[in-house]
Amino acid sequence: MKHTLFFRIYIAISIIYLLVLLSGNEFLDLYLKPVLIPLLGFAVYAYKRFPSRNTLLTALAFSWIGDVILLFADIAEIYFILGLVSFLISHIIYCTLFNKQDHTQIRNNIVFRVGCIVIVVYLIGMLWVLLPTLGDLKIPVIVYAFVISTMLLFALNGFLTWSKPGNKYVFTGAAVFVISDSILAIDKFHAPIERSAFIIMFTYLLAQYLIVAGILKLNPKKAE
Repeated sequence: MKHTLFFRIYIAISIIYLLVLLSGNEFLDLYLKPVLIPLLGFAVYAYKRFPSRNTLLTALAFSWIGDVILLFADIAEIYFILGLVSFLISHIIYCTLFNKQDHTQIRNNIVFRVGCIVIVVYLIGMLWVLLPTLGDLKIPVIVYAFVISTMLLFALNGFLTWSKPGNKYVFTGAAVFVISDSILAIDKFHAPIERSAFIIMFTYLLAQYLIVAGILKLNPKKAE
């Protein structure tokens, strides 16, 4: 199937890109990073049409824009802010995407409430760590942290109500996305993390793949 071919190419180039980062050749970002998310978009486009396909493609498009803008984040702070805005929009669209998926199970409200508490504790903990060093970026980062936590909350709700195994893929992807952004924030604003570029991109690329693969599994092709 054509979409699986694009997935394989994505995985292969992601491995090459991560090995490049691991070797310290981060200057090759400019050539490899912009190629990756479009491959996931091609995989979605090559798949059958489903009701939320355009929503998923739009989320990937804003993620790609954010990727490209952040390549220039070392030049001026405005590029970091613009990249943050692009990913903020992407996460809002992911919330919409998750809300559009069919709910096939009855939600376990006890698990959901416990999950909500964990997410709120994460949000408060991250802001408590980051706020003293954010400076003029306090409001943008607070808004972003709130939105990505909300995205994870929508994924948690889906994990408890969507069909398997798509629910596990999407929720795991959303959780790994939060981990990726948390590592980035700590590395940038709190304390440097060794091999941060590799860790951030590994978790980011894994998260995007899991979310896309999960959404496709939630919208299976009908038997001919």
